[in-house]
Amino acid sequence: MDIQRKRTLRAGGMLASACLLSVLSAPAVAQNEDDETIEEIFVIGERRAYQGNFDDLENPSAVQSIGLELLQDVGAINLNDALDLSASVARQNNFGGLWNSFSIRGFSGDINLPSGFLVNGFNAGRGFAGPRDIVGIESVEVLKGPRSALFGRGEPGGTVNLVTKRPNFQNEGDLRLTFGRWQQLRLEGDVQTTLGENEQVGVRLVGFYEDAESFRDTVETEKLGFYPSVTWQVSDDTQITYELEYTEQEIPFDRGVAFSDEFGFSPRETFAGEPGDGPIDTEVIGHQVEFQHNFSNNWSLLAGLGYRDTEFTGNASETNFGGRQTYFLDGRTLSRFFRFRDFESDYTVVRAELAGAFETGSVSHRLLVGADYDRFENNLFILRFRPGFFGPGTDINTLDPAEYLFLDVFNPVYGQFPQPVPGPNTNRSEELDGAGFYIQDQIDLNDQWQIRLGLRYDDFTQDLTNLRAVPATTTTSSDDRVSPQFGAVYRMNDGMSLYASYGEGFRQQTGSDFQGNQFDPNVTESAEIGFKADLGDFYDTLSGAVTVTLFQVDQSNILVNDDRPEATAAGFFSRSAGEARSRGIEIDANIATDSGFNLWLSYAYTDAEFTNSNPDADFGALIEEGDPLINAPEHQINIQASQDFQLGSMPAQFGGGVLYTDERLGWTGFDFFLPSYTTVRLFGQIEPMDGLTLRVDLDNIFDEEFYTNSFADVWVEPGAPRRWRVSASYAF
Repeated sequence: MDIQRKRTLRAGGMLASACLLSVLSAPAVAQNEDDETIEEIFVIGERRAYQGNFDDLENPSAVQSIGLELLQDVGAINLNDALDLSASVARQNNFGGLWNSFSIRGFSGDINLPSGFLVNGFNAGRGFAGPRDIVGIESVEVLKGPRSALFGRGEPGGTVNLVTKRPNFQNEGDLRLTFGRWQQLRLEGDVQTTLGENEQVGVRLVGFYEDAESFRDTVETEKLGFYPSVTWQVSDDTQITYELEYTEQEIPFDRGVAFSDEFGFSPRETFAGEPGDGPIDTEVIGHQVEFQHNFSNNWSLLAGLGYRDTEFTGNASETNFGGRQTYFLDGRTLSRFFRFRDFESDYTVVRAELAGAFETGSVSHRLLVGADYDRFENNLFILRFRPGFFGPGTDINTLDPAEYLFLDVFNPVYGQFPQPVPGPNTNRSEELDGAGFYIQDQIDLNDQWQIRLGLRYDDFTQDLTNLRAVPATTTTSSDDRVSPQFGAVYRMNDGMSLYASYGEGFRQQTGSDFQGNQFDPNVTESAEIGFKADLGDFYDTLSGAVTVTLFQVDQSNILVNDDRPEATAAGFFSRSAGEARSRGIEIDANIATDSGFNLWLSYAYTDAEFTNSNPDADFGALIEEGDPLINAPEHQINIQASQDFQLGSMPAQFGGGVLYTDERLGWTGFDFFLPSYTTVRLFGQIEPMDGLTLRVDLDNIFDEEFYTNSFADVWVEPGAPRRWRVSASYAF
């Protein structure tokens, strides 16, 4: 994207923000005494893309909805905190802490791109915007199993959809101030009001600022985000919503700790980078516009447009791998290499969807018909300096400390050596275009049986340009896919159902093979059966739901090293030849009682393994049939509980939670495993006066030393030691 165009987009985003800020000083129109105006505003409910008009018992797939109240109970600040609540989700290599990366049911996407989550149904998770803050999020949905029959190109194990905070036509607000260990200071605000003679315009302004140090020496982050939105109730049947996403973050590139069989993990406090490299600067400006119109009580149209521009720039000193790593020689001296990165992405999404209900004879239908188009432009520029290999048993004293950027992990002294001058490494531009059409019909055969039939057709192209070549070379390829979905639901009674489903999905893969051809997409086949219960239908004193699921997911066309002679003669390339399978059981429960007790339970047993043998794409090590997938624990469980009560005359709440994550593979193709861990957290809060809430959070109260994910034995992310936070919030 040219500089002038980027400046124009930023100026437009900032102008929209300034206009929205001015709303705060505008007087709100008073409500009618009989609230007739408010009732008119909510005549039409806001429909969600791809969801249809179904309650959960009618949905032939497993869905977890993590609502705002639970997110607040667990003190979630970023998306990782929220996704830890789902045992089906496991953390993956997060690129030195620079983005959110996760797997669902053992399967993750491209490790060189952030995981592709959705925002209000838009494909908005790809790009280089830094970790997603939770402040502008109303709920997090974990949609398990491939969803390509509706959403299109997606991750193999499932999809995460973020539902953002939008105007609900109230005049209210909430301000929060948090202090925490390691000099954490965080400010949050959420204010909304209404405009117009009949209050037909709702405005909501959400934002945050955070500055914090870390248990990692010298590591400090600074973040700023602003997420305003406007909803215009054009008429009883029509509404338009606009949202802006603006985030800036300064985050040091932190590859974590290193591990040696002989010496163990390096100290979790020691930062392996160089403070003098400066932070990585990330920035995102995103826009979403949605139009909804109800033609009648049975038919409605939802159309939308999204655009998201992200940038990622900075230097990083990173831990070397085996043949260049001195930590394996003495268990003390870490060797590093240096990279400069300048990444940029632009994502454009357009969609339209018609939803309706009709009957054919005695059979009822609920239909979704839609089409969408998205364009992802990805530009990667990398410079690198890397020292040479040395042999086993090398005397560390014979190596040049400046060339290997030595660091004593027990007594780190930063800035000892001049910053290296990096040379060319990567200069690539990629454009992925995709257009799709989908149709889904949920058919009510009778009061008990429903079936779901879905089909999607996608056509996509890829332009891959190697800008290092002289002259630059571009290869263009195209493909198309059909993704079917079948499901059946048996309503045992008003509060219980059994379901079964089968679906196929795919995910485009970036890059090309040794001949310059686009890789075949990842192809996924998924089947599951399950049981769902709405507890409120059986008990007057509690509400909530329980879901039990058995699943199997098969994936093919995983990228592996291309060891064919014609490929190795051309260099180091990958090909689509790997296969894997994941199967297991999930138990999810969310229960609330009239006495104020709340329970969240999520358990997953996941057996995720390769089903054929191939050399690994990154290191060429042999992956054998039956090898586990990286960062995929067999057992994972998260339990959260809280109790509301009165402390004297003050409303109060006390609660806590336990997270257990099983042992898991930490390096594909190698015998390196991350140990299992259990962390415990507690929180308590009181409301000493109306609107004012004081809260204390204690995380990892037993100071467990644990490791959340890794890419290899020298890039391992350590979890935080015991941590406290105190906060005060005021609602008005």
